[in-house]
Amino acid sequence: MAGGGDKEVVVSNKQVVLKNHIAGFPKESYMAITSSNVKLKVPAGSKAILVKNLYLSCDPYMRLLMRSQGSELFDPYTPGSPMTGFGVAKVLESGHPDFKEGDLVWGKTGWEEYSLLTETERLFKIEHTDVPLSYYTGILGMPGLTAYAGFYEVCSPKKGEYVFVSAASGAVGQLVGQFAKLMGCYVVGSAGSKEKVELLKSKFGFDDAFNYKEEPDLNAALKRYFPDGIDIYFENVGGKMLDAVILNMRIHGRIAACGMISQYNLDQPEGVHNLMAIVYKRVRIEGFAVFDYYPQYSKFLDLVLPYIREGKITYVEDIAEGLESGPAALIGLFSGRNVGKQVVVVSRE
Repeated sequence: MAGGGDKEVVVSNKQVVLKNHIAGFPKESYMAITSSNVKLKVPAGSKAILVKNLYLSCDPYMRLLMRSQGSELFDPYTPGSPMTGFGVAKVLESGHPDFKEGDLVWGKTGWEEYSLLTETERLFKIEHTDVPLSYYTGILGMPGLTAYAGFYEVCSPKKGEYVFVSAASGAVGQLVGQFAKLMGCYVVGSAGSKEKVELLKSKFGFDDAFNYKEEPDLNAALKRYFPDGIDIYFENVGGKMLDAVILNMRIHGRIAACGMISQYNLDQPEGVHNLMAIVYKRVRIEGFAVFDYYPQYSKFLDLVLPYIREGKITYVEDIAEGLESGPAALIGLFSGRNVGKQVVVVSRE
């Protein structure tokens, strides 16, 4: 609970702010590093918690919040105020009965050194610290639960099925592919560089992979890798890739619509032209939001933690040091600069 007497410590709090709402491809210069003073104390009578942020997660959905209208799931960022995202933090003081000083948590926090969190309903206490804390921005956090929900819950996979994953070396895709292999599926992934394609095959165990930038005809490429068609498509890209996949789905195929990163920087989203194939092949496309699956988080941990400890799943992170490196790390997602899960280290304490 809140306490500590009347002594108030005031410190400088470095922050990443969005200067203005934007359109088109984002740039580092659209964000700024500022600082303000913050009292390291929870206001009297508040149920908020004061945290020191340790690791921040760079996620593609954050681009949608840079627009004036935000998204269906999140409000837009407020220009001049700290950006928000998922992260790992340490509780410095708590006015909430469920949290105490010293607790480690993951959930939505500010892109700053210290945050006063008033919305604690979607914060998770970190109970397992025998794995890297940064994993709670990825494999054991929102991206991991996203991969779990989309693959197991939405797609209902069966052994021997043919699975395609786009943006397969990213925070979510690398896990979906490994889940599918552990189930005995045949898995192919697409990525945007030779290095990432090799990573998919050599480190994550995909049966095959291709660089979509080297494929002038995505429909032909998918026919080459899936001559018998695709049972499950884990959708992270949208646009031309989705259009080509629809033509290559098998009867009663399933598409888990997780994200569409190719569309986030467009003022006018691309259309999809092959939708009648969904009718002919009785394909189910289902969008999903990770928050709907938060009640299954403990079940998810029961599955994934043993896989990590036994070395059956590997996870690749791309680490950027220091809060000031945050803008470049976030923008890099949209040019494919990152290899694996992009994490910003604010503090290792």
